[in-house]
Amino acid sequence: AQEKKEVKSKAGEKASLPCCHEIPSSESLHKYRVYWQKNVTDVVLAYSEGKVISQHERYQNRTEMDPRNLTLWISPLEILDNGSYQCVVQRNSVLVCSESVVLSVTADFSKPNITAEVSADSCELTEMVITCSSHGGFPKARLSGALNNVSMEWNASWVSESSFSPYNVTGKRVLNVTKDVTVTCSVEYSGFATSTSLLLKKTNNCVVPPAPPPYNVITASIIIVITFILAITLAARYLPRHVCSRCCKHQDSVEEGVKEHTKAPMFSKVTAETSSV
Repeated sequence: AQEKKEVKSKAGEKASLPCCHEIPSSESLHKYRVYWQKNVTDVVLAYSEGKVISQHERYQNRTEMDPRNLTLWISPLEILDNGSYQCVVQRNSVLVCSESVVLSVTADFSKPNITAEVSADSCELTEMVITCSSHGGFPKARLSGALNNVSMEWNASWVSESSFSPYNVTGKRVLNVTKDVTVTCSVEYSGFATSTSLLLKKTNNCVVPPAPPPYNVITASIIIVITFILAITLAARYLPRHVCSRCCKHQDSVEEGVKEHTKAPMFSKVTAETSSV
């Protein structure tokens, strides 16, 4: 049974694809035919009697083979190099082995860039449109997020020229910020991940002014104040006269009483003198 192997590497790096046979030290490559094929049909590199007899134009100057363990090296890697490769070894036209290996090429996404745009603002909350973007990566990435370490989803979209071209990913989210919060955006692809965090601050921390009193309350308050002022004014004008009038009447009564009391003894004296006569 054929053993299926997988090799993972990044674009721009060097990949080593193992073959199923190693030539003994007592022998040389001259006795063998070695074919490295991609997707069964395309010959990447072929050797016969120790010499290169075929090479795909897309792999020229990017491939070489170890003459002993028949490992195929590809450098620098391109995204288009993704696929299944097969090593076929023959000795004297007899099949020695055939083995497939899957090459998975990844391209790093850029560190996510987070931007925030205020769409509405009030004393209670700040509405923001948050955008997270990353580009130049492969394969198609998963975009995830968190708000103060609590998971959240992005409305994500991907753009790529073809199935084997780098991807650009953009995620959007509308947030109602009532206090300062931290938003995190992560891009995950083929076991790799990169993330960025941004502190979002509530932009408007105004204090709500107290509501003005109703119109009828204001009117009633004005009437009460005016009435109070008039009452004080009238009291200041008429109260002293009233007190004075009462004082004068009391004084006249006292004087009349004194006069009557003074006249009574004189009348008694005259009466006595008359009776003695």
